[in-house]
Amino acid sequence: MKDPTAELDPEPESPPPEEESGKMSFLEHLDELRRRLIRIILYVLLGFAACFYFSDKIYNFLSVPLTQSLPPGGKLVVLKVTDAFSLYVKVAILAGIFLTAPLSLYEVWKFISPGLYRKEKRFVVPFLISSVILFVTGGAFAYYLVLPRAYKFLLQIAEQFQPMITVNDYLDLTDTIILGFGLIFEMPVLVAFLSMFGLVTARFLWSKFKYAILVIFILAGVLSPTPDAITQCVYAGPMIVLYLISIAVAALFGRRRRARGLD
Repeated sequence: MKDPTAELDPEPESPPPEEESGKMSFLEHLDELRRRLIRIILYVLLGFAACFYFSDKIYNFLSVPLTQSLPPGGKLVVLKVTDAFSLYVKVAILAGIFLTAPLSLYEVWKFISPGLYRKEKRFVVPFLISSVILFVTGGAFAYYLVLPRAYKFLLQIAEQFQPMITVNDYLDLTDTIILGFGLIFEMPVLVAFLSMFGLVTARFLWSKFKYAILVIFILAGVLSPTPDAITQCVYAGPMIVLYLISIAVAALFGRRRRARGLD
C-alpha cells in the first residue's frame, strides 16, 4: 500500500555523481592542509639530504655556462669562509625542491581533488605533465642557449678588467634566469587554464598577434646579450611558437565550451 505521507515528505534526492565531493568542515580542511604541507616539507628535506651529497657536482654543472667563458685559469671566488658551505646548502635546497616537485604536486592534487568535479579532474594530469615538461624545456633553453651567450658577451665587455665573480652572485643570477624562462614557457598552460573558464579566446589572442610579436621582440631585445638581429630572432622564435601554441590551445578549449553550450 502506498504511503500517503510520501508525497508530503519526500526523501531527499541524492546529489548527482558529478556534484558528490568529500565535504569537510573548515577545521578538517585546515588539518588536511597541515598534513599535506608536512609531507611536502618531509619530501623536500629528504631531497635536500640526497642532493647535499652531490651539491658540488650539481654546482659544477650549473657553473658551466660561465666557466667556459672565463679566461684561462679563471675561477669564481668566495669572499667569506662560510660562502662555500652556504653555496652548497643553497644548491642542495634548490635541487631538492626540483627533485621532489612531482611528489609535492601530487600532495597538492590530493588536497584539491575532493572539491573538483569528475570532468575537471580529467584535465589535472595533462596540466601537471605539460607544466613540468614546459618548465624543464624553458630551463634547458636558458641553460644551453641563453646563459652561455649572455656570459660570454658580458665578459667580453669587461675584458680589460680582472673578473672577480662570487659564487653566490653567479648562482642567484643563473637561478633567476632559468626560473624566468621556465615560467615564460608556461604560457600555453596559463592560456589553457584561462580558456577553460572562458576568460581568454583564440579570437582575442589572434587579434592581438601583431602586438604580441612587438612585445616578444622587445623582450627578446632586453634578454639578448647582443644587439644583432639574428640573436634576437633566436630568442624571440620560441616565444612566438609558444604564443601560436597558446592560440591553438585556446581554440580547442573554446570549441569544447561551445559544445557544452557555455558560450
